[in-house]
Amino acid sequence: MEEILSTVFEVKKTLKVRRSCKWLVLLIGLILVDLLAGCASNEDNAVPALPKKGRLRVATTTSLYDTGLWGYLEPMFEKRYGVELDVLYAGTGIALEYGRRGDVDVITVHDRAREEQFIAEGLGTERVPFAYNYFVIVGPEKDPAGIRGLTPEEAFRKIEETRAAPFISRGDESGTHVREKQIWAGAGYNYENIRKSGDWYVEAGTGMGATLAMAAEKGAYTLSDVGTFLAYQSKTGLVPLVSKGAGLLNVYTAIVCSKTKSREAAENLVTFLTSEEIQSLIGRYGAADYGAPLFTPCAGQPEPTS
Repeated sequence: MEEILSTVFEVKKTLKVRRSCKWLVLLIGLILVDLLAGCASNEDNAVPALPKKGRLRVATTTSLYDTGLWGYLEPMFEKRYGVELDVLYAGTGIALEYGRRGDVDVITVHDRAREEQFIAEGLGTERVPFAYNYFVIVGPEKDPAGIRGLTPEEAFRKIEETRAAPFISRGDESGTHVREKQIWAGAGYNYENIRKSGDWYVEAGTGMGATLAMAAEKGAYTLSDVGTFLAYQSKTGLVPLVSKGAGLLNVYTAIVCSKTKSREAAENLVTFLTSEEIQSLIGRYGAADYGAPLFTPCAGQPEPTS
């Protein structure tokens, strides 16, 4: 805004305005008023405007965002298709709600049951799996609850019984949070009782990267997708303690939203993610920096089940 004002003042100074030029000053003033009104409107309106022509909005899980995968793929897609991509990152529950309201064109999430419900309700076209990894229970190297090498359910029971260290939950209805609740149920607990059982259980209400940072700060355990864990491991010092067992598979899918006004561009994004070239890049992503790829590509193959 300061630049706009400065430009107007410079024009007035250069012209050395006389009476015969008053019309020009008036024109500049009207332009300035229009610009100011536009800025005020944008600041006051809490609901984002609909995507402009040539833009595509995708709602993604925080794990796909926090690992840097979207930052890596976004410029490639924009260059190839001439479409500006707006990536909104949130938990799966919020991403699905964006799709339900028609706020985004595509969602990339990881909660099969809710994805199938989304499609059954006519809100999306089809689930297209494009990558997977696994969940892992991580915590401090000393492992005060003694969960190393246990099954996920055994580990959760040990964490609850000993309460030797806090457990940090996403607490945000994300795909990771839903999986956590499933493990608690498999361990024989009522989740509502768990979340109200004391200060040892903490609901972060935030993304995966921030949850890992909180777990590190508190010397706590948490459930994470392995991709985000590896991306943040050097910053947190947390270690993987439980990485094997039923229920740890984590499949990411892309869904074109039925309410999209940019269907061709939305379908292009799914084609892009499942193309041989991008699948190969996804399969190598992170290996050089973290010693192992963060995702396994799976487009065009039977959906993994374990």
